[in-house]
Amino acid sequence: MGPPRTPGHPLPPGISRTRAPRGTPSGLALDRAPGAGPGGLADLLGHDPAGTESVAVDGKTARGSRTETAPAAHLLSAVTAAGRTVSQLRVPDKTNEITAFTALLAPFDLTGAVVTADALHTQREHAKWLVERKNAHYLMVGKGNQPKLHAALKALPWKEVTARRSDREAGHGRRETRSVRTVTVTGLDFPYLVQAVKIHRHRTDLKTGKVTRQTVHAITDMTSSEASPQLIGRIDSERSPTRRSPGDSTYSDCP
Repeated sequence: MGPPRTPGHPLPPGISRTRAPRGTPSGLALDRAPGAGPGGLADLLGHDPAGTESVAVDGKTARGSRTETAPAAHLLSAVTAAGRTVSQLRVPDKTNEITAFTALLAPFDLTGAVVTADALHTQREHAKWLVERKNAHYLMVGKGNQPKLHAALKALPWKEVTARRSDREAGHGRRETRSVRTVTVTGLDFPYLVQAVKIHRHRTDLKTGKVTRQTVHAITDMTSSEASPQLIGRIDSERSPTRRSPGDSTYSDCP
């Protein structure tokens, strides 16, 4: 058995905690924002993530949820590698996803899981909370919101890195080739940072033929023995558009 669950994190303003409806797996506690949009958009679904390899945190704006008196609902969700929703809540108006991150994940046992998130959540406090309070790992993207970290990652000698992996996959009208390189780093000022990652994605829209290329730098607390380029690539692919179901069209990606 893993270590005991840590105390929950205080919820941000506008979010309260309720019990799961009857029949929800494990009877987990849910976070629910009052005034949820049509269809219970803010309801947290409650799949127990214990034992899962990774959990992806992702923000979306629900299309068609804007009204004359209220802005569009902005939702923050946590989804397992198998595509099952762990948790979902509506981010209170006049706040942002950063304040909702720990509230989203606090009720759940994340021991050993790798939590992935977009660059907005590459925050020192998020990393410390995941490692120290949730006994979890992180895989976070480094971009302009952390300029010194981003510059340091880009400056690493990637051409000399020998730990690499390439994979191809297709789905939902796209074909993607992904290459992943990882390198052990020291001296970068970020909590528990052990490895840096460079991911290059080459995507082709099978209908239009349009080709897009993207290079992403990321960081993780996992050592090279815990997270090989193959593992990092698999976790990254689980967030890829080629894996998304048609139902995801209900939402639009955050800018």
